[in-house]
Amino acid sequence: MTDYYEGKVAAVTGGASGIGLALVEAMLEMGAKAMTLADINEANLAKHVERLSAQYPGKVKGVRTDVTREESVKAMVDRAAAFGGGRLDLLFNNAGLGLGGAFDDLGNEDWAKAFAINFYGALYGVRAALPYMKAQKNGHILNTASGVAFVNFPLQSMYAATKAALLGMTNSLRFEYWDDGIRFSTVIPGTVATAIWAAGAPSNAITPEECAAAVLKGASENKRVIFVTEDDRSGCVNMALAAAYMPTADAALTTYLLGVAKARKAGDFKAI
Repeated sequence: MTDYYEGKVAAVTGGASGIGLALVEAMLEMGAKAMTLADINEANLAKHVERLSAQYPGKVKGVRTDVTREESVKAMVDRAAAFGGGRLDLLFNNAGLGLGGAFDDLGNEDWAKAFAINFYGALYGVRAALPYMKAQKNGHILNTASGVAFVNFPLQSMYAATKAALLGMTNSLRFEYWDDGIRFSTVIPGTVATAIWAAGAPSNAITPEECAAAVLKGASENKRVIFVTEDDRSGCVNMALAAAYMPTADAALTTYLLGVAKARKAGDFKAI
């Protein structure tokens, strides 16, 4: 796996915390040439760029990036490529929000914000990175979705919709750009102990470092969908098979998801 990342130029959105930061650190450890951390949180960005630059002189750049604005994403990608000597090998569209709430409480502005961050941010990254990767005739773009794209949990309609859209776009682009030497992968990171859990992560959460290690392994193997945890993999398989071929199992899944809905409506948003 180290061979895949040694000497590479990469950019990571949401790169100053959580999974994004863990991805940056892991790639630097494996010999990446130039890493750009893109994040909207300037304090975190400055802190981690200073820390990592001391450990890896000349290999780390921070760019404040608002993924809801196409010009901001394009400027970041351009700066990342310039930092890498005119190329970009890997782009991790990792920034996103874990969104929940009752459908009745969510207006069109909420939906627009959800898609701006969780879908359009990645789309802007893809558009900005493709010219570099087409010129190189290689590259790898990884878009972070979620298991909710497969198992659509109640009171997470916006999250499910944005991540399902991202999964569909990434799958389609994987085959569209295959002959150009450009890889596309969807990341399903599992339940990870990050700041996305405002009330505290569930007990089964993995660490960002564990998640990053699995993501990077899956990327090096050119997996179409990178399932970090077996819970997400089995949930995807069971949901698809039950709906198509197993009426008894589908009934069990329906009962389970109705139970989750009831618990969440009662205020237990950790119910999964």
